[in-house]
Amino acid sequence: MKMTGMKKILAFSILSLILIGFIGFVEKQTWEKLYLGRQISIEGESGLYFVEQEEIEEMISAGFSDLNPGLALSEVPLNEIENRLLGHPFVREAEAFIGQKGMLQVKLKQYKPIARIARPGAADGYITSEGKIIPMSNSYTSRVLIVEGDFAEKLMNQGEIMTEMPELLELIYFITEDEFWSAQITEIIINSPSDIQLYQQVGQQVIELGDARDLEDKFEKIEVFYKEILPRKGWNAYHRVSVKFKNQIVCE
Repeated sequence: MKMTGMKKILAFSILSLILIGFIGFVEKQTWEKLYLGRQISIEGESGLYFVEQEEIEEMISAGFSDLNPGLALSEVPLNEIENRLLGHPFVREAEAFIGQKGMLQVKLKQYKPIARIARPGAADGYITSEGKIIPMSNSYTSRVLIVEGDFAEKLMNQGEIMTEMPELLELIYFITEDEFWSAQITEIIINSPSDIQLYQQVGQQVIELGDARDLEDKFEKIEVFYKEILPRKGWNAYHRVSVKFKNQIVCE
């Protein structure tokens, strides 16, 4: 019985070593396979693709001239490829990994534009959902809220809004995520963080918002203007509406 038990243990140990060796061999063989090509997948934003596959192909080809079929997979610089692709102004996330049959899989996610800074004397730019400012795309234009004004130009030059005016992001979301306000408010003018004006799709009145704080209270007052004042006075009765003072609506 003892000899039989020892034989079983010995046999199990040998089989285990063989299995471990086989797994290591398979892994080694898999990694030593050859690079055969690449597949690029780009996740669109609202059906728009600001990053084109041809651009990504060119970036990889220009930066990694040795990345040709026949190269050992162990020599494919995955991290370097990801870092290079993150240099594209519209690429938010980049992932590179080896898939089946020696194919390099490249998966990209784009930034989402939520507003556009328009400048009369220079190139426009997009504000992303994270508050980053990126250049316009040569391929596509996204129909988003327009932001103008001297301070908007300052933000454009800084490349992001979170340092100087993080509350602007909340204002943009407040407008764009509301069905009525997103249809009614077409443009934001920012002369300074405390001097914001709103322009409408319908109506000639300039809405003086003041700063981008206490938004719920201010937009409730604007709603009162639409629902209670305009029906009685008419759409063209006033040219300026101010809600920048607490508990007041000033109409002129």
